Amino acid sequence: MIRLAVISGKGGTGKTMITAALAQLLPKSLVLVDCDVDAANLEILLDPKLIRTEPFMGMKSAVIDPTLCVQCGECKEHCRFAAVERDVDTYQVSPLRCEGCAVCAYVCPVTAISMQPRQTGEIKYSETERGHLVHARLVPGAGNSGLLVHAVKKMALEHDRDRDYFLIDGPPGTGCPLISTISGVDVVLIVTEPSVSGLHDLKRVVAVCRQFRPRILVAVNRFDLEQSLTETIQLWCREENILVIGKIPFDPAVIESVRNGVPVTQAGTFPAAQAIQILESNLEQELRHYRDQRE
Repeated sequence: MIRLAVISGKGGTGKTMITAALAQLLPKSLVLVDCDVDAANLEILLDPKLIRTEPFMGMKSAVIDPTLCVQCGECKEHCRFAAVERDVDTYQVSPLRCEGCAVCAYVCPVTAISMQPRQTGEIKYSETERGHLVHARLVPGAGNSGLLVHAVKKMALEHDRDRDYFLIDGPPGTGCPLISTISGVDVVLIVTEPSVSGLHDLKRVVAVCRQFRPRILVAVNRFDLEQSLTETIQLWCREENILVIGKIPFDPAVIESVRNGVPVTQAGTFPAAQAIQILESNLEQELRHYRDQRE
């Protein structure tokens, strides 16, 4: 199995659109994973049929037992997240603010506070035309997105380890969800755009990826909107020994395909679809080369 993550340094580059197209075009068997758990939307383009859901239990949250609480206020005084609230004659912990540090339980003189499991999301296991899709939803405001990404990947490997490709739609940025996503992957495809912020964030995400030593590839989406910046991105990639395997033009058909809930490569022979087909061909060649090197 080759593990491929499609990621981006910033949101809005077209990462999910490209992942959905690759899911349709890549040969052999796939298991699909959406690791953008804060805004998972790969399902919009793949029309999955839900098989089952499982609760995701994040870090524990503090709970105050009102029958034991002596209302000393030590918990409220020591909580740096302002999660402990006074309500008339009782103290309560706001689950949205609690970070699970357990300081309040440590300082409570009568052990009235305990750390209890808390469901902060759910993991979905679904069926698509190209294989199983594992995706998730994080409760709004909840932390632990990195842990949820790990749980999503773990479920996919437990059920579909025999597939040829492990295709991941990763999160944007360089935070914990990205680190959890690229841990253990073989190849990353970074989708960027010709803008100042696009180049800046491309450099940041490459620096993070290099700590994990995958094969790094780049695709430039909407490359024709600012040709000079596209050339700057290509020059920087050459200097960094990073291969640019695709350039996708701006195409209104992409927006229409998203509205219709289908990959753009399934919507017709539009310029963006043709460019992604070339990208996929180049990607497949790189994956074959990687497989030959590994064997």
